[in-house]
Amino acid sequence: MLGEAARAAGYRLIVRDDVGSTMEEARRALAQGDPGLLWIVARSQNAGRGRHGRQWGSPPGNLYASLLLVAPCEPALAPQLGFVAGLALHDAATRVSGGALPGLKLKWPNDLLIDRAKVSGLLLEGESRAGRLDVVIGLGVNIASCPTDTPYPATFLKQHQPQVTVESVLAALSDAWLTRFETWSRPGGFGPIRAAWLERAAFLGEEITIRLTEGPLTGRFAGLDPSGRLELETSAGLRVIDAGDLYFGTPT
Repeated sequence: MLGEAARAAGYRLIVRDDVGSTMEEARRALAQGDPGLLWIVARSQNAGRGRHGRQWGSPPGNLYASLLLVAPCEPALAPQLGFVAGLALHDAATRVSGGALPGLKLKWPNDLLIDRAKVSGLLLEGESRAGRLDVVIGLGVNIASCPTDTPYPATFLKQHQPQVTVESVLAALSDAWLTRFETWSRPGGFGPIRAAWLERAAFLGEEITIRLTEGPLTGRFAGLDPSGRLELETSAGLRVIDAGDLYFGTPT
């Protein structure tokens, strides 16, 4: 069930037992004229996906959700919704754990970490039609299990807080999204979102590697620019990066 505040704000929930992916279910709802503010949750997925078309393993026991937003903002601002969703994930994990996850951090651009191991990720997709941009945000949270065949460490919430459930995470997440989205929607709202994200940022000030299409780039993670692009101090000067995969240590 969604959180009380989310329900009061008009958000709705559809729960499926097994789907290809909640992202595709959201796109189907959009094509059928759904007005948005719709959470779609599946108990399992058989064709879940992450960024760059990567497969996302989706066994039962974890949270697989997509949020459909119809024309939530000007198209140029849509990438900022990834930071809003990331903060909501951090808020939700903090709430369901009672604040007992001191290693909880946000990894640019879209992952939630516990002690540098991935516990959650999100995927932001847009669809243009009739001069507007509709957005689907996919969120996956490892609650009861995590994949073991990843090129990076992974973990799950029950490993740290056994009492956590899918239901408690969804309720906390939907309410946290509402709060962060309302902040972002105000004039100049990305400023406090950016500041809050940086307070929770993993690897800030550390040497990292960004895998770009032209190859890896290593430097010091200096911060985010006013639009949310990553600032990387390299031997050749400051680079501002729109998109890429961030690694600490040596990427595999």
